[in-house]
Amino acid sequence: MTSELFSPLSLRSGHVLANRIAKAAMEEHLAEDGQVPGRHLRELYQRWAEGGTGLLITGNVMVHAEALTGPAGVVLDEAALLKPFAEWAEAGKSGGGSVWMQINHPGRQVQSGMPGVVWGPSEVGVDLGRHSGRFGRPAAMTPDQIDATVTRFAVTARRAEEAGFDGVEIHAAHGYLLSQFLSPLVNTRTDAWGGSLENRARMLLDVVRAVRGAVSPSCGVGVKLNSADFQRGGFDADDARRVIGMLEPLGVDLVELSGGSYESPAMTGRPAETRQDDRTQAREAYFLDLAQDLARTSPVPLMLTGGITRRETAEAVLDGGVALVGMGTALTVTPDLPERWRRGHEAEARMRPVTWSDKALASAASMAQVRHQMRRIAHSQAPRPGTHPARALLCEQVRQRRALRHYRTWLTTRRTGATPTATDPSAQGEHAGQ
Repeated sequence: MTSELFSPLSLRSGHVLANRIAKAAMEEHLAEDGQVPGRHLRELYQRWAEGGTGLLITGNVMVHAEALTGPAGVVLDEAALLKPFAEWAEAGKSGGGSVWMQINHPGRQVQSGMPGVVWGPSEVGVDLGRHSGRFGRPAAMTPDQIDATVTRFAVTARRAEEAGFDGVEIHAAHGYLLSQFLSPLVNTRTDAWGGSLENRARMLLDVVRAVRGAVSPSCGVGVKLNSADFQRGGFDADDARRVIGMLEPLGVDLVELSGGSYESPAMTGRPAETRQDDRTQAREAYFLDLAQDLARTSPVPLMLTGGITRRETAEAVLDGGVALVGMGTALTVTPDLPERWRRGHEAEARMRPVTWSDKALASAASMAQVRHQMRRIAHSQAPRPGTHPARALLCEQVRQRRALRHYRTWLTTRRTGATPTATDPSAQGEHAGQ
């Protein structure tokens, strides 16, 4: 078992991962002025690189400077300085493993009050009940805006490889833009991008083709996909199976399986009452049953992310036919967990559970807790998993307000310094949905 966990994995592109353990993407919100990575992201990834993972996948790097999930997000587009990204990649590879950049567009999942655009496949906003006002109201994307966004993904992928990243992961899960197009609940279009699953998958497939064509054959290309949205009438496991089949001919190396969205935040964990038996592997690995079922027919190697904290569970994931084990929260509490497993040890602490009845608020607090640990590591401090979720959430809100001022200034400067031309498709309706 252990030998497989620490055995290399050869990918279709020819790239070889040192072992079967990956640090899954978690949005760090640690961009420095100019929306670029700086010393804190370098410190964080160097710490993880030293911890023994075979693959580090960065948190969201946005392909569109006008569309960020939050004001402290990293942006890599045609105008971004490449040196900070090259330094980030170097830090991520310093331990001998590989580093991939997750590339993303938030679509409608943009905080209200943010400058820029709020786009979606349709004018269907995020429904969080009384918390719905946390997000902007989306404008349905035009065909020109869709085409321009596909191009943006390709540009970001090309520049990521130029900066030294070993691969990219296209985010099509968790309710972000490409996931929104896949969802029949969010995508109510009646044109070429709506209706059948083939049409709803069109934008994702176009992005994958464009990215694969923009990078070298040896550059890894992965896709993060929901195994299910966990919403009645939404994207489900059968849809996931069919989309994986569509991705295989396009040269995808790896499909990472997760689940949920801001409306149904399965990716942040299940309620405490469903996880009382800590010995039950399926309850620790949230999407294990779905992943094992998909692995039986998948023509592409699969990676499973969601709640894995113990080596026994990681080994069970591999035994189920999944090729790669992804961990997020566990590595913010114990950055060297893979090395501990290699030596026969386990983590000594776990994140304080959030047991609030308000699911939307609990999800936000859980993510704030995770980012609190990442900030501590980035500042060369030890993780503090016992931090109260309310404190983590309050501190994050204060930091977000400060970051928003910087982002507004930066974006205003960018707009005045580079006006899109009339022939640029992105110039049409660029600020729709503000």
